[in-house]
Amino acid sequence: MAGPTTGPQSSHDAAAHPQDPVLEAAARARQAAHALAVATREAKDRALRAMADALVAATPDVLAANAEDVAQAQDAGTPVALVDRLRLDESRVAQMADGLRDVAGLPDPVGEVVRGSTLANGLELRQVRVPFGVVGIIYEARPNVTADAAGICLKSGNAALLRGSSSARSSNEAIVSVLRDAVSSTGLPVDAVQLVPGEGHDAAKVLMRARGLVDVLIPRGGAGLIRSVVDESTVPVIETGVGNCHVYVDEHADLAMALDIVLNAKTHRPSVCNAAESLLVHEAVAHDFVPKVVAALQDAGVTVHGDATFAGHDGVEPATDADFDAEYLSLDIAAAVVPSLEAAVDHIRRHSSGHTEAIVTGSLDAARRFTAAVDSAAVMINASTRFIDGGELGFGAEIGISTQKLHARGPMGLPEMTSTKYVVTGHGHTR
Repeated sequence: MAGPTTGPQSSHDAAAHPQDPVLEAAARARQAAHALAVATREAKDRALRAMADALVAATPDVLAANAEDVAQAQDAGTPVALVDRLRLDESRVAQMADGLRDVAGLPDPVGEVVRGSTLANGLELRQVRVPFGVVGIIYEARPNVTADAAGICLKSGNAALLRGSSSARSSNEAIVSVLRDAVSSTGLPVDAVQLVPGEGHDAAKVLMRARGLVDVLIPRGGAGLIRSVVDESTVPVIETGVGNCHVYVDEHADLAMALDIVLNAKTHRPSVCNAAESLLVHEAVAHDFVPKVVAALQDAGVTVHGDATFAGHDGVEPATDADFDAEYLSLDIAAAVVPSLEAAVDHIRRHSSGHTEAIVTGSLDAARRFTAAVDSAAVMINASTRFIDGGELGFGAEIGISTQKLHARGPMGLPEMTSTKYVVTGHGHTR
């Protein structure tokens, strides 16, 4: 099996401050990564199933810890949408466990041959997947990310250094304690999963600059967090993005279908990144569709921030450019009428975060034009934006949704958590 990848070595921090607890944790993760890189699929899957079973068994303890975090967030006046992202219940813990089991059931990406050939001179060339090594993940709220990230990292042969937000500290500590015990019980290194020690930005900054110990960083959260990690890191970053997702109702749309999709995309779980934040309606169907969608959204508790056409209806607030740029993460939506598909695409280009856009249409030509013109990580045709999720797409779970354009874009599952190396086999070849 292929060995681990390591980033460029650096004298920064690791040599200068070996006593720093974050660097000590990273050094332990590096040792764990060496063992994970050569672990068999059977060993990794056994650990994942043990992690899932242990989470279910520890549900009361995890929920008790989470209740502390939720109470503190509510006392601090945290917005309802953010509290919802933080909150766990028995069902959500069970979903975390199911995600780990799903990952165990997926093929092991490590050692997969991406391409191979025999060269004219007889050399046998293979490009194979290998782990990154140590993956640092900095994320906000949502303690379910803790289990998802740990599971995906372990299956892909990576050690995980998890830096959750202070608002979920008790939850994350409880979850990681359970996962570490489960991993250790199966014979894999306990430091395959660690919480980054310390609180405050200083500890996060050490992680971001632990080049040579940490191979890649993945920020998952709001725009401020992502920008901070991108700007301050010397460790390579895979950038995830905020979700200003659009639904465009084309002139050829089935309007009943469109209404169902808009409501699902906006209201199914408004606090997550794949919820719809903007609605665009072709002017040819606006007379019929706008009154229906406004009434349906308002009945569901959604505040509509609309252009002049939408604002002509009771209860619709006039929209500004800031509304069309917003990732609300709440029961709010920006809405506008557009004269053409091209105008819808232009609006999306100006306001989208590059996450997910949807078109509702009965025209194959319109779907093809929209798909080709929209430059986002995912495009939905006649389906809700809520399906852009690792679990829904069969990835088991996801590390996050990348909006960059490097090796990983869209939901990041197991293959996206690997790099590659070339293995060249000769028969005494010399040059």
